[in-house]
Amino acid sequence: MNIIFLGPPGSGKGTMAERVSKAMNLAHISTGDILRAEIKAGSELGSLAKSYIDKGALVPDSVIIDMMGERFKQDDAKGGVLLDGFPRTVAQAEALDTLTAIDAVINLEVDVQVIVNRVLARRVCDQCGSVYSVKTHTADGCDKCGGKLITRPDDNEQTVRERFRVYEEQTQPLIDFYAQRKIVSNVDATMPIDEEAAYIIDILKKV
Repeated sequence: MNIIFLGPPGSGKGTMAERVSKAMNLAHISTGDILRAEIKAGSELGSLAKSYIDKGALVPDSVIIDMMGERFKQDDAKGGVLLDGFPRTVAQAEALDTLTAIDAVINLEVDVQVIVNRVLARRVCDQCGSVYSVKTHTADGCDKCGGKLITRPDDNEQTVRERFRVYEEQTQPLIDFYAQRKIVSNVDATMPIDEEAAYIIDILKKV
């Protein structure tokens, strides 16, 4: 089974994707994680991606498509994937059709102000990338590796609102693209985490 998670930045795609991919035994492929790794490594791709991300813009299709084509060749992707952050545009979706068939699309819905509040409270481990919220995590370090918790440079209200605007503008056609295939399920992304994950898994088991 191949699944796509859609939703604006800060909607909880990463958290849900991690839980659902484990429950469904799927490879969790996150373009965000791959790009951040490239940025941290100081690669040419990372530098290019950072120039767009810092402005709240989307990384160009050609860069993302080439990167994902390589990722799909890895062994763990052969048993089914959960795509988190890709595709973002109809052009990417059309390119994805040449790589694999998609069985279901989960569209996480949430208001922009909720996302702003979430992102401003978000902290990320500078070592392993684990994500926390200051609303629920009061310790200074990462529970998993002891790394320092930091605020991403792009986790500020102005950038978040711009990213949301760009998302709505460029991704709505993508939602329509998959809706025509009748494989889109809309999910309220403000539900409690465990309840939301169980709800999504139930949807996918019926596919």
